[in-house]
Amino acid sequence: MIKKKSAAKKAGAGKKYAASYNAYKEYHGQQYTGMKIGRRHKWYYDKGEWHERKVTPDKWEIEYSVVKRRAGKAPEGSGVPVGTEYHWYILADQTAKKLDANDYSTSMVGYKFKLGHKRVGKDKWNISENAQRKRLIRILQDLIKDLEKEPGKEKTKTAAKPKQRETKIKKELAEVF
Repeated sequence: MIKKKSAAKKAGAGKKYAASYNAYKEYHGQQYTGMKIGRRHKWYYDKGEWHERKVTPDKWEIEYSVVKRRAGKAPEGSGVPVGTEYHWYILADQTAKKLDANDYSTSMVGYKFKLGHKRVGKDKWNISENAQRKRLIRILQDLIKDLEKEPGKEKTKTAAKPKQRETKIKKELAEVF
């Protein structure tokens, strides 16, 4: 016989998720709230629109807008209130292969950095536009330093293999933001 959870137990579980999500956490001396470091989300993207404009022989401006949907259901009581906004900077590596005259297969891997957020009912972001810009500059400078390092020339006793190093860098960057 399968027992169903009572409404009281479900409500308690929702409060537990909300308390965990909103609790202050620390990572390398930085205090944060929200999803715990190392956790994952899976999303489905509806049919979106990708617009691009060629600016130079090797540079394009892109714009993409779509509704994304959680693959599963959010735990009751978890997450931020509806209406919260985020400002992310995405740096990605896209590979595209032409399949026929009208179609390409495409995949992207990269990083997503939180620059700021705006709480429900607030008119301003948590940090100024100038502070967000400075944060982005620091992020890009750190990425450049990592890219300039020669693979296998790390300052650790045992140098990581390039793929392991790349994975380590991705994890560290994802955890910082």
